[in-house]
Amino acid sequence: MTTSPDPHGASPTDDGSSLPVVDADPDVDADPGGDRLSGSDLVDWELAASAARRLVPPGPRAGRAEIAQLVAELRSAGERAVDPVATTARLHTPPGTPPALVVDRPGWISANAASMGAMLAPVLDDVVARKRTADRARARARGKELAEVGPTAQRIGSTITGTEVAGMLSWISTKVLGQYDLAPQGTPRLMFVAPNILAAERELEVDAGDFRLWVAMHEETHRVQFTAVPWLRGHLIEQARSVGARMMPEPDQLSQRLGEIVTQIPGVLRGDTDITQVLATPEQRERLAEVTAVMSLLEGHADVVMDEVGPSVIPTVATIRARFTERRKGAGGVDKILRRLLGMEAKMRQYRDGAVFVRAVMDQVGVDGFNAVWTSPQTLPRPTEIAEPQAWVARVHG
Repeated sequence: MTTSPDPHGASPTDDGSSLPVVDADPDVDADPGGDRLSGSDLVDWELAASAARRLVPPGPRAGRAEIAQLVAELRSAGERAVDPVATTARLHTPPGTPPALVVDRPGWISANAASMGAMLAPVLDDVVARKRTADRARARARGKELAEVGPTAQRIGSTITGTEVAGMLSWISTKVLGQYDLAPQGTPRLMFVAPNILAAERELEVDAGDFRLWVAMHEETHRVQFTAVPWLRGHLIEQARSVGARMMPEPDQLSQRLGEIVTQIPGVLRGDTDITQVLATPEQRERLAEVTAVMSLLEGHADVVMDEVGPSVIPTVATIRARFTERRKGAGGVDKILRRLLGMEAKMRQYRDGAVFVRAVMDQVGVDGFNAVWTSPQTLPRPTEIAEPQAWVARVHG
């Protein structure tokens, strides 16, 4: 799932009024069911979404007229971004793509809780299956029948996990400006999070129309990446699930892994290491690095395209980029700690490293030469190539 986070965030100034849910995604659905414990029972996604919606601050104060103008301009920006992005990226998508959704923070939470549940379902099913196999083996060794987890224990466990997910969703929902939701459970959609865009443009003191179009350029580039390259969405979903499954410890190793993670959390808070590195074994880090390389490519490419569109379309693009980049550096203490614990520091590096890779490759072989990256999974950059763009050029272009 690709997002454009506003890592510094903005303190809510709302006094009770908020931007409403403007659009609803018809593909957001819920729920598991079934009598026997499955992966879906490990996290109460419905609880996570509803609790996160209650927890999240509504956003900056805005009058009805300002909200109506913001929504209209974001919809218009989504449409206006299509041609400049296609021309700049030299990638074209099939017709009939759904228009962008304009949502508030609760709307973003609902969509992402559904997508997270769908993304993680096979991973959690595998966890349950492995645990059941291990429990059955232990029961046989003791000469007993396997006792299934009772419904009360299931509810308690999924409620606790759902509450933890709610905290994460509510915090991230205040940072994301826009997103191309891969929606493993339904139709991928482009989304703009209206209150976060309004808060960011106010704090940055930039031209509102230019900023909204600039954000739209980044997200439209993600839409183009996944629709012009038909195999990419399925490939990324499969890779993410594969890494997730590998990072789940075996049932009998769970206590040991939790102990190892707890001892390394201080290093994460100091910035000495990354939360993803803490959660993964050396073997798992290799697979994680492959996914990270692809994410760096996608985010860096979107950043490059949004800036390359240029002042003919966005007159104040240089000012917006300079202020936005400075803002990414300016997160305060608590905000920075949360970003590290949720892995968003790594997300910021993806923008920077990916943009350096994309620009270096384009300098060597041009836009069309760079677009060879979309040919197949084999032409995606390897982890070492993100830092050495010439190695990718040599491998792909000979």
